[in-house]
Amino acid sequence: MGLADLHIHSIHSYDGTSTIPAILKHVSDNTDLDMIAITDHDSMEGVKQAEELAPLYGLNVIPGCEVTSAQGHVLALFIKNRIPTGLSLIDTLLLIGEQGGLAVAAHPEARGTSSLTYKDIQEACNHPFASQILVGVEAFNGGLVYTRSNIPAAVESNNLPLACLGNSDAHILSMIGQGATYYPGGSVMDLRLALKQRQTRVVMNKNLGGMQVLTSYIPRYLLRMLGWAVWNENPAKPLKYARINTLSPRPNNHVGRLLHQMIFEY
Repeated sequence: MGLADLHIHSIHSYDGTSTIPAILKHVSDNTDLDMIAITDHDSMEGVKQAEELAPLYGLNVIPGCEVTSAQGHVLALFIKNRIPTGLSLIDTLLLIGEQGGLAVAAHPEARGTSSLTYKDIQEACNHPFASQILVGVEAFNGGLVYTRSNIPAAVESNNLPLACLGNSDAHILSMIGQGATYYPGGSVMDLRLALKQRQTRVVMNKNLGGMQVLTSYIPRYLLRMLGWAVWNENPAKPLKYARINTLSPRPNNHVGRLLHQMIFEY
């Protein structure tokens, strides 16, 4: 069985705190995951680096993005190019499909973040074309501040004709793998097939409380705002902090982009 976490943020999200090399190092050294997806908010700036470095860390990386649709967040997986923000859920799904991608409904009806309703998801499942692209739903999200949102998600997700996933929605290293998904096999194609055939099993790990999520996250976010992020030189070296403006690729921190993301997020 393979083990995947398909919802991870890096410094290429306005609220991420870790570089791509640091994420790969942490996953390799501290988790049982063999597959991850980098799903930054409306950005794919870190995906190429992740794909290039992943073999050095013994991992597989799925190219992805957390897309802000007009109705809420959608995880776009197996895509090559960024999906425009603010489109309807159906149009978002169709664009994901045009790239050969698959989609997962992120943290449905979760408090405190932009989420699809179960009605939105069901309507997509009834659509003749969008239903071929929306293949999964997060039945457990390990990064929610309002953790009780996971309770109805576990129930409602099982009533949908979709693969049920656990993901971490990690914005700091220690959150990676707090939610994960077992799937038959171990390859990228095995994962893709498991999603389409609903052959997945949700893994719930520590499930940190909302206050623990915040107290772990805020100090690292403040460091990021001061221009520092955790980084890794190569798999044999330890993690350390580095100045973001010395790294390549550098995240796009243009003020207008950040404001755009924050407005659509909240």
